[in-house]
Amino acid sequence: MTVKAGVAGRPIGHSLSPLIHGDWIAAAGLDADYRAFEPADAAAFAALVAEGRAGRLRGLNVTAPFKEQALALADEASKTARACGSANLLIFEAGQVRADSTDGVGLMAALAEQAPALDVRDQAVVVLGAGGAARAAVAALIAAGARVGVLNRTRARAGILAEDLGATVVGTEALGAAVLVVNALSVPPEIPMSQLRDDAVLMDMTYRPLETAFLAEGRARGLATVDGLAMLIGQARPSFNALFGRDPPAADVRTLALAALGETP
Repeated sequence: MTVKAGVAGRPIGHSLSPLIHGDWIAAAGLDADYRAFEPADAAAFAALVAEGRAGRLRGLNVTAPFKEQALALADEASKTARACGSANLLIFEAGQVRADSTDGVGLMAALAEQAPALDVRDQAVVVLGAGGAARAAVAALIAAGARVGVLNRTRARAGILAEDLGATVVGTEALGAAVLVVNALSVPPEIPMSQLRDDAVLMDMTYRPLETAFLAEGRARGLATVDGLAMLIGQARPSFNALFGRDPPAADVRTLALAALGETP
């Protein structure tokens, strides 16, 4: 019987998840189907989850704007998902819904791949933003032993995140000590690059465009950079395992994704 899964969000046409998972499915020779779903609203997303409860879907990756709702609809949730306050993965089994968040795993995998010399243990790290993406980044970095500061235009919102996860609220003065600066904003950040350490690493959780203005400015300064595509692929790996019961096969999905983005390897 074909295992059916997919990714849900609105808009969803830009998502590379069907491409990535589809390539892994083909390489593994699985009888499986992974497709994009675009629920019109919260009610439609809830109806899609009901399809999963009824056994017609194995699971869903979830993206904006349904991540918080995904967690709320789950019968059980991982510690990570609860810490993030959202879920990007739902697994359906025997009428139950299990929620998880693999975004933090993806972030750490991206850092290990593209900035292998970086060690955040006992080091100052700054996360830009205080939304769901920032929560995932902060939770993962704290779990890795970093001292995380949250820099956000609205300090009150940053304060809520920091109190929930054990981070601190910081201003731009904290950038000078950070070994890593992660952009979790949906818009290009404006930070004084001149204040950063010469060995600082910049990461952007966005992958459209692959080299954002934030990363381009850092690269021009001579800093190491980590792109959002590495994170996307990194978070997809544990999702694939949860959905299909095996690790993804050795397939060059990055080159495939770069081609879809109109980028060169």
